[in-house]
Amino acid sequence: MKGIRKLALGLLSLCVAGSTIMPVSVVHAAPLKGYEALQVTATGKLSLAPGETKTVTLGFQNVGTETWNRDSGAFVSMYTYVPKYRVSAFQDATWISASQPARLTESSVKPGEVGHVSFKLRAPSAKGAYAEAFKLAAEDVAWIPGGDVTVNVSVGGVASAPVAAAPVPTTSPAVPQTPSVGGSSPATTVPSGLSAVLLLRSAKKVMAQANEQISFTLGIKNSGTVPWAKRELYSRDVQAASATNSGPATLVVSKSTDTVLPGSMDLMDFTFRAPSTKGTHTISYSMVVDGNEIPNFQIDIPVEVTSSAPDVYVPPKKNASPSTSAGSGSGGIIEGDKVAEPTLRVAILTVDDETDNKVDVSCETSWKLFDGDRGLLAELKKGESVEAFYKKNRYWYNRGKGLEKTSSFLRFVPDEANAVCKIENFDRTVTRGSDHPYNEFRNVLELRYNSAKDRTWVINELPMELYLRGLGETSNISHPEFQKTLLTIARTYAFSMWTHKKKHADEFYDISSYADDQVYRGYGQEKITPNITSGVQATAGVIVTYQGDTAITPYFSRSDGKTRAWGDVWYGDVDYLKSVPCPCDKGKTLWGHGVGMSASEALCQANNGKAWQDIIRYFYQGVDLTKRWK
Repeated sequence: MKGIRKLALGLLSLCVAGSTIMPVSVVHAAPLKGYEALQVTATGKLSLAPGETKTVTLGFQNVGTETWNRDSGAFVSMYTYVPKYRVSAFQDATWISASQPARLTESSVKPGEVGHVSFKLRAPSAKGAYAEAFKLAAEDVAWIPGGDVTVNVSVGGVASAPVAAAPVPTTSPAVPQTPSVGGSSPATTVPSGLSAVLLLRSAKKVMAQANEQISFTLGIKNSGTVPWAKRELYSRDVQAASATNSGPATLVVSKSTDTVLPGSMDLMDFTFRAPSTKGTHTISYSMVVDGNEIPNFQIDIPVEVTSSAPDVYVPPKKNASPSTSAGSGSGGIIEGDKVAEPTLRVAILTVDDETDNKVDVSCETSWKLFDGDRGLLAELKKGESVEAFYKKNRYWYNRGKGLEKTSSFLRFVPDEANAVCKIENFDRTVTRGSDHPYNEFRNVLELRYNSAKDRTWVINELPMELYLRGLGETSNISHPEFQKTLLTIARTYAFSMWTHKKKHADEFYDISSYADDQVYRGYGQEKITPNITSGVQATAGVIVTYQGDTAITPYFSRSDGKTRAWGDVWYGDVDYLKSVPCPCDKGKTLWGHGVGMSASEALCQANNGKAWQDIIRYFYQGVDLTKRWK
């Protein structure tokens, strides 16, 4: 940790074009859930006219033990703070919400690496001095210690003046030329004062899936004697196709909105796609300034393309011939081998500072408190609550008779099956800016610590069909055929997780309630989405199968006009996951991995009269719809 902090302190003297990076006080914050940050870049005091916008980019070094992610699981983003989740007067239309400016710029930031958060501030109409406080958070896991920052803004009557260019050297620069970026020398003389040094990069090495789109930031210092006006970054490697272009000598990003003075640093943000083959690759870039390639300056980004898809997506083995129980991939719902309706274990809440490191549970019926060995600890009446927490290898509980303890985990069990229990001291409207508390859950709750990730979960144990009623993956007013489509896909995913018990086995649950699996909000969601309940009932027990086996059913938010085949994104091949056109999504930006079902295309098909069974078979070719229970 000392070496990491020493590296971070060395970055504090850097300069950003147009503003000096202010020294930052280093606070040795205690890590929380493996998350800890050290701020390494910041803005100076900003001056804005009313209504003017300005982009703020903040850099933080990951000095914890957990990798930061932008798009999955406990994704890292910036929230307003002091107080947390406040509505900022500087909110811009580009913000995620009134209290959440932006997510992490990089797709992932490993321990020791530097990550960035970039967002716009729009000045309010009221003039004056403002101190806008923000803090990094790992979604639904922790506020990140050391991720605090305050941006001082002066809102006045005039816009900020542009940064003046440095005096032009007495020796005249060469006439601008067509850049040469293929390895050959420029045709004319490059200005003697043109040089650069790479100071910052998003990551030393990128780990990616095949063809994954990567967002990247470079911090390049003007180490020469001439100012930079137009800056261009070119790919030099045929495999370094950008997100919009391909081939060698491809223009990746161009900037000319400001001037980079000698001694200042320029941040270059761009995207590229990882190579399509497994192994370690090097993607190289060169930089052209005002038509001249900077001599002896090349940027190499190592990219390791992994062979494995995400944990939950394990390609099924191909059968030599279709199973006798398999359907034809067309027609109605077939009857499969019956199983009892699964009882699913859903991780709903990590017990941390959001609930003062404890939970206070009550139930709408009489209920009982058991330990993990089925020992009866207490009998409670309707509405009576028990406070409980884990500490120092013991589970502590208070049923109104003072603190008592047990060495085994705790289970809160209503006397009536599937009755509702409530976590009294958890309210998402207070801590997460939600529209509802979402703190009520059917059937059993369990408080359980795991050493694998050193955290305590509240786990909700309930029947599969009741779990589906509490999903927050679509709205109550979306088309009924789309709801049935999505619920069948979600049931299939959950059934696969329950069957294999692989991804979360070391934490004692089957599936997470967060976006890394499927968004689940419990009985609070069920109460406000009666149409979802109708969709669950209409498709009860139906899952997607292929040649008699449970299918893999990935889905994502929106395509760019087509889905991707499994092998285009992950390793291997899955017969029923091929690329299909998405005409409703044509011309739009891809949101998600692109494999399986595009939710926006599926909704469009439902709105155009397509039945849910046909929508599923469109995205997953040759599959069957099989009823396994009820």
